[in-house]
Amino acid sequence: MTEKSLIVYDGECVFCQNYVRFFRLRDAIGDVELIDARSGDPRVDALWRDGYDLDDGMVFSHRGRVYHGADAVHVLSSLSSTNGVFNRINAAVFRSSRVTALLYPALKLGRRLTLKARRRNLLGHDRG
Repeated sequence: MTEKSLIVYDGECVFCQNYVRFFRLRDAIGDVELIDARSGDPRVDALWRDGYDLDDGMVFSHRGRVYHGADAVHVLSSLSSTNGVFNRINAAVFRSSRVTALLYPALKLGRRLTLKARRRNLLGHDRG
């Protein structure tokens, strides 16, 4: 039996919410568990303790490896199916690790600006 894949994302971020909603995760990677980083799940605290800054990006754990931020987006896109418009666009844009690394800072900035506009704190701020 293989270990279930895991994605930890910011549930208050509309971009993150839509990414995990529109990405056909089960088609692309099989059984996957989605965890809102604001949920209080103990695995979220463990990721912070292990040095993963969840304000810097989502975490994708798959087949015993943990990917963070731009690496997570790149690996997810590499594994994605081409079913659906979103997956085709995602695959075309983020399959290149170089392109992902160039675009990811803009995605992070968009998240921060959206959270600020919605009067939501960054995840680290919530940790006290």
